[in-house]
Amino acid sequence: MTLDDVNSLPVPAFVAEFGGLYEHSPWVAEGAATQRPFASKEAMLTAFSDVVQKAGHDRQIALVRAHPELGHRAGIDPALSEASAQEQGSAGLDRLTPAEYEHFQSLNTAYRDKFGMPFVICVRKAGKAVILEAMAHRLASTPEAELAEALKQIDAIASLRLQDKVKA
Repeated sequence: MTLDDVNSLPVPAFVAEFGGLYEHSPWVAEGAATQRPFASKEAMLTAFSDVVQKAGHDRQIALVRAHPELGHRAGIDPALSEASAQEQGSAGLDRLTPAEYEHFQSLNTAYRDKFGMPFVICVRKAGKAVILEAMAHRLASTPEAELAEALKQIDAIASLRLQDKVKA
């Protein structure tokens, strides 16, 4: 799909095509659709990010909570989208040993207990070791800093998903 194609889509088709850039949150695409036409993919991504930044705390938390915990496998976690399953697989998270799975679950639980949301990282830019290190490191953070970091990571995920969909 080209940028011209993107700019000419009716709003429902735009939301159908790009509603999955932000996990289980088509409201982001609905908001971004009103900012067309986009001059570039970067402008498109900025529009999506702006919708999230202006959404307010409760909606931002809901967006983060729409993401799956890392290390869950397709078929085990019914909320795991096809995109998330592929992304986690690219980082080897679908092939964890029992010990690795237990370690991930321990960190996931500690993170969720502390922050009330799942740990989010752009797994396509990291491997298992980097993810585990980031999980352990970010447990020392504050709730405000973690929300900001989660939203930054979600934008990175959306950017890669957008690159997969829109050419030039």
